[in-house]
Amino acid sequence: MDEDSLRYDKMVEDALRGVVRTALNRAAESGLPGDHHFYITFQTRVPGVRLADHIAARHPDEMTIVLQHQFWGLEVDEEGFQVTLSFSGVSETLRIPFAAITGFADPSAKFGLQFQALLEDEEDEDEDGQAEAAPESSAAPEAEGDGKVVALDKFRKK
Repeated sequence: MDEDSLRYDKMVEDALRGVVRTALNRAAESGLPGDHHFYITFQTRVPGVRLADHIAARHPDEMTIVLQHQFWGLEVDEEGFQVTLSFSGVSETLRIPFAAITGFADPSAKFGLQFQALLEDEEDEDEDGQAEAAPESSAAPEAEGDGKVVALDKFRKK
């Protein structure tokens, strides 16, 4: 693509990731009101994602987490968020950059967002301005705790 081109698609996705950031900030500050809960799907191999090795082994490409009743220590910054969840009764802290998110849904509000997955041949610049290739995603999302596969398509308005 021409160096002088404006990437409106990237601008829109960045703006929509701001919606996710704001929702997570509100949850971190005041908890989730009423029946609100979040399904967050993300690529597990994007630079900056931190999760335990045994979780990464089970979800080598993509996974979905649910923030509803049992999450702790939700912290949000400009680049991403950190949260502690229970996996088979063991607390694990995850760090997820907003750039890794491919889906966000709040079923109670019938609201959902889908983001373009970063492909192997697509390059993003890191903090130092160096280009980095990101892995391609292909795994189906799985909600932790109940073993159900969650298709985010059902949250999209038609």
